[in-house]
Amino acid sequence: MRPAFVKALFAGTIFTSAFLLFLVQPLIAKQILPWFGGSAAVWSICMVFFQVVLLAGYAYSDWITRRLGVRMQARLHVGLLLASLAFLPIVTSARWKPDGAADPTLWILGLLLGTIGLPYFLLSTTGPLVQSWVARTPWGAQVYRYFSLSNLASLVSLLCYPVLIEPRSTLLQQAWGWSMAYGVFVLLCAGTTLHVSRHWAVGTPAAVSDAPLADGAASKPRVADYLMWLALPALGSWLLLAITNHITQNVAAIPFLWVLPLSVYLLSFVLTFESDRWYRRAVFLPLAAVMLVLCAFGLQDDLGADLRTALPIYGVGLFALCMFLHGEMAGMRPASAYLTRFYLMLSLGGAIGGVSVGLVAPHLLPAYYELGIGLVLCALAAAVLWRRRRVAMAASLALAGCCAWFLALQVQDDATGARRMERNFYGTLVTLDTQREAPGDNVRQMYHGSVKHGEQFLAPDRRRDPTTYYGPGSGIGLAIAAAPAAPRRVGLIGLGAGTLATYGRAGDVYRVYEINPQVFELADSEFSFLADSRARIERVLGDARLALEREPAQAFDVLAVDAFSGDSVPIHLITSEAMDVYLRHLRPEGIVAFHVTNRFLALAPVVERIALAKGLHAALVHDEPSGVALRNTDWVLVARDPQVLARGAIGRATSAIAPIAGLRAWTDDFNNLFGVLK
Repeated sequence: MRPAFVKALFAGTIFTSAFLLFLVQPLIAKQILPWFGGSAAVWSICMVFFQVVLLAGYAYSDWITRRLGVRMQARLHVGLLLASLAFLPIVTSARWKPDGAADPTLWILGLLLGTIGLPYFLLSTTGPLVQSWVARTPWGAQVYRYFSLSNLASLVSLLCYPVLIEPRSTLLQQAWGWSMAYGVFVLLCAGTTLHVSRHWAVGTPAAVSDAPLADGAASKPRVADYLMWLALPALGSWLLLAITNHITQNVAAIPFLWVLPLSVYLLSFVLTFESDRWYRRAVFLPLAAVMLVLCAFGLQDDLGADLRTALPIYGVGLFALCMFLHGEMAGMRPASAYLTRFYLMLSLGGAIGGVSVGLVAPHLLPAYYELGIGLVLCALAAAVLWRRRRVAMAASLALAGCCAWFLALQVQDDATGARRMERNFYGTLVTLDTQREAPGDNVRQMYHGSVKHGEQFLAPDRRRDPTTYYGPGSGIGLAIAAAPAAPRRVGLIGLGAGTLATYGRAGDVYRVYEINPQVFELADSEFSFLADSRARIERVLGDARLALEREPAQAFDVLAVDAFSGDSVPIHLITSEAMDVYLRHLRPEGIVAFHVTNRFLALAPVVERIALAKGLHAALVHDEPSGVALRNTDWVLVARDPQVLARGAIGRATSAIAPIAGLRAWTDDFNNLFGVLK
């Protein structure tokens, strides 16, 4: 074969593997999100799984290149590639749906392993394994550019999914399309493997060669080198997940914000491993130092909580710090004999960072303090790097002390203002008391990240007053008031502080569906809406839709779907199939009330489109109440009979819904948040 064709074969194999590696991440995460309440934590758990399997792939590549000859490598790898085809298509089986309310972390990891485990493992082996083969070729001195190419492919894949793939295809089409593309990858990778085994096979493993690369050090790596290969990528991965958590839960509840940090993270790999010309210490070290302090300062100041300032601060901060971490790591890249070991340590470091933030931190830290800790660790890593330069080391230690001080202020501020702070798989819940000018207006509030989930007046004579999104003039207030005078049966999807229970009368039944057990606990211990309600309160712990699918018909007069203002929109609660479930539990003249108040997403047209597709009727109730405890709200009311929405106060309060051109009715198989961004 001509050298140009062989180069294209190697490059095509690496590019395809990296593209599919990152394309499957949002694809599979979107498939399983509905089964676990649509929580943003599902994405973090998926990221941890991908990093751990990536580590396993890199360990495999390191092992076979050191222990096996090239021909044996080829036989083993081609055999695994063929075996991985048994996992196709990558469509998650319904048997993985959870049937309880326990922490789903291990269940999610098992689901991912059983659905895409071997294909993802094989994709993760491709980069280091093929690069170890490239090192044998005449152009092997440029092998690290292939690592840059793989990260470029990952970046392209990541950006293509929400913009090009998701809006134009169903989940089933995406799964089959990915599976067919994986079949093409298997052919490419098998062809590359067989070509190498025929043209560059030798009797001993490649690792015995200690010939240096043009851009790699020839000396044998020291223990200190291995530790830095481990620590620097660990900190990069730590910052990636910590900043993603911070901006999606503490700054703005925009589901797409996870794309920005991951894109910045991959871009730093592309630049630092493509060529030494991109990472210049004179530029990035001062920038990283400034952004380190600014990011730490923002954790305890409004500057870091306002979307307009926080997004550029943490976006630029992540880029500068990842350029520093990955640039220093790229400068330590070794000779070809240690290439797979280098990638193994890089992957192990990434997995350690991901596991620390995604799995360990939620169980050890009461709130999102991992970002502040990560910033301190970055400064300490710089001190270790410059340990032979007294001035630089002193400056790094000073930066670490500064970041630690701001972290301490953040912890102190949280401890001073918060009554209760609880954290689990679903995020951090905080309750606090807010003092206002008039003592009678003082309230107790509940927050999930940056989103308020309810508040209650502290004055005993006002404890049963409806507040926030649930005033008498809101859509849900009008829907409950319009229900039959006989004892009402009301369903609530999403509890918050339990405010809606204040509308309960003697004989009424309010059935509450809540996925987070800590919400129930705080609603009971910190608020009295449930205890004070005259209605009988029934509780269902677990995902609302899964529970409703299993239950007999509940004959609700009103069903409130109040789950779309948090850190991640549970799309499975706002699809055509979900509407079918709601209708089965609704009386003929009942109302389904969707709470669509959201600063970033226009969800009212989505509900209307689903209603029209089902032959139902929908109307928007926009309420702008007066009073310190009530907020502007948008509720969409859906009913079978148009007269239900035209009578009395509801008819006078409803208005038309502004359409979105080209919007399709969302289903479990097709939905597109990108198309409803405000």
